[in-house]
Amino acid sequence: MKKDHTPSPNEGLNRQLGLIGLAATGICSMLGASIYVVPFMIQRHVPGIGPNVLPAFFFAALPAIFAAIAYAILSTAMPRAGGSYLYASRGLHPYLGFIASFSQWFGLSIAIGVISYIIIPFFRDIADAMEWQSLSTWLGQGSARVILALVLLWFFVGINLLGIRSYEKIVIPLMIVMFGLGAIVVIAGFSYDQAEFAAQLLEKEGRTLPQKESSLPLMTLLSASAILFASFIGFDAIAQAGGEARNPKRSLPLAIALAIGTVSLYYFIFTSAVYHAVPWSYVAEEAAQRDISAPGLLGVVLSPGWTIAITLGAAIALINDLPAMLLSVSRLMFAWAEDGIFPKQVARIHPKYQTPFGAILISGGMATVGILGSHLAGDFFLGIDIMVTAMLVNFLLMCLTVIWLPKYNPAIAKTISIFKSRTAQLAMAIPGVLLLTLFLGVHTWRDFQTEVDAWYFRPTLIWLLVLALASFIFFWKTRQLKQAGIDIKTAFKDLPNH
Repeated sequence: MKKDHTPSPNEGLNRQLGLIGLAATGICSMLGASIYVVPFMIQRHVPGIGPNVLPAFFFAALPAIFAAIAYAILSTAMPRAGGSYLYASRGLHPYLGFIASFSQWFGLSIAIGVISYIIIPFFRDIADAMEWQSLSTWLGQGSARVILALVLLWFFVGINLLGIRSYEKIVIPLMIVMFGLGAIVVIAGFSYDQAEFAAQLLEKEGRTLPQKESSLPLMTLLSASAILFASFIGFDAIAQAGGEARNPKRSLPLAIALAIGTVSLYYFIFTSAVYHAVPWSYVAEEAAQRDISAPGLLGVVLSPGWTIAITLGAAIALINDLPAMLLSVSRLMFAWAEDGIFPKQVARIHPKYQTPFGAILISGGMATVGILGSHLAGDFFLGIDIMVTAMLVNFLLMCLTVIWLPKYNPAIAKTISIFKSRTAQLAMAIPGVLLLTLFLGVHTWRDFQTEVDAWYFRPTLIWLLVLALASFIFFWKTRQLKQAGIDIKTAFKDLPNH
C-alpha cells in the first residue's frame, strides 16, 4: 500500500497526522493551566479585575482570533514543519523568522517545564482528599515535586520520540477524558449559586464572604486581558506540525479553526460556571493568600468524591499540554536545522520512528530548565509571562507576514488557498497588528510596573536576552552559510522539501 506522505531529503517526516490529531494538538496545547488556574489566579496578579474576568477573557480572544486567521492563511501556502518560523522567514525576513521563533521555542519550552511542575500539587490534593496522608505529605515536598515533574516530562518526551501514531494514541483519548471531566465543573458550577456557596462556607469553615468594592479602570482590563491572552496560545502548534499533516492545505486551516473555536467557547462556559457558584470576592481573597484552582474553589460546595474527579480532570488537562507542546517546539528546531541555522544533526530523523529525535531531546532539556527555574523562583507566572511576551511578538509577525508576503515572496503568496482576496487578507491582518501591538505594550508596561526582587524576575528582560542570543546564533550561522557559497536571499525564499 502506498504511504500517504511526502519524504524529506533525509527521508523523515511522514504525513500521518489527521484532522482530529491536528485539532487535538492545538486544543491540548491551549487547555490546562489556562482554564483551571489562570482565570482565578488573575485576581492576584491583576488586583481589581474583580467580577470582570469574562470581559477580559473576551477582549483577550480578539487578537488571538486574528492571529489564528493569519496562521490559517499562511498554512495553506507553506504547509511544512516549523510553521511560524517558516512563515516569517519566507514572508518577512529570515532574521525576523528566526529570532521570533527562537524566543517562541524558549518561551514554550520553559512553559512545558512550568506545567510539569504545577501538575504535581493536583496529585497531592487528590491524595489529601483520599486521606492518603503519607503520600500527600511526600508529594508536598519540594524534592518529590521536582523529581516527579521530571519523570512526567521525560515520559512524554519518550512518547514524542516513538512517532506520530503513538502520539495520537495518547493525545486524542486524553483530550476526550479531559472534556468529560471538565463537564463536571460546568454542571457543578451552574448547579449552585453564590448564596449556597456562602452557606456551605459558613457551615464548613465558619467563615463569611469578604466584602469588596469593584471598579474597572481601562488599564486593569487591558492588563488582565494581556495575561489571559496566554490562554489562547497553543493553536500555533498545529502549524508547527505542518510537515506531518495529511492533506495539509485543507486540514491545517480547518484544525486551527476547530481548535480556537472549541477552546474559546469552552473557556467562556467553564469560567462562567465557576464564577456563577463562587463569588469573585472569595476568589480574590484566596488568590492573595495562596495558589488556587477551580477544583479547590468548588470543593467548598462539592462532595469529596466530585472534588477528586474535577481535580483529576485538572491534572489531565495539564498533562495534555505536554506531548502537544513538545511536538510544537521540536518541529521549530527541526526547521532551523533544515535551513542550516542550527547544526544539521538536529534535523536527523530516527530511521524507525521517523521523528526528529535530536530536536525533541534538546527541547526536553530546555523544559527541564523550566522545572528547575519554577522550583527556584517559586512563582510559575514568571515562565508564563516569558511565554506571553514571546508569543505576542510571534503572532504580531504572523499578521505582518500576511500583509507583506505578496511583495516579499509573490510566488508563495499566489499559493494561498483561503481568504484569497487581498482586501480580505488585509481586513484580517491589520486589526491583528493593532491589537497585538496594544497587548504587547500593555504586557511590557505591566512588567516594569511590578516590583521584583531581582532583574532576572522581569520576563521582558529575559526575553531580550534570549533575543540577543538568537541574533548571535543567526548571524554566526548565516555567515558560515555565505562562506560556503550559499545565496542566503534565494535559499530563504524557497520552501523545504519536507
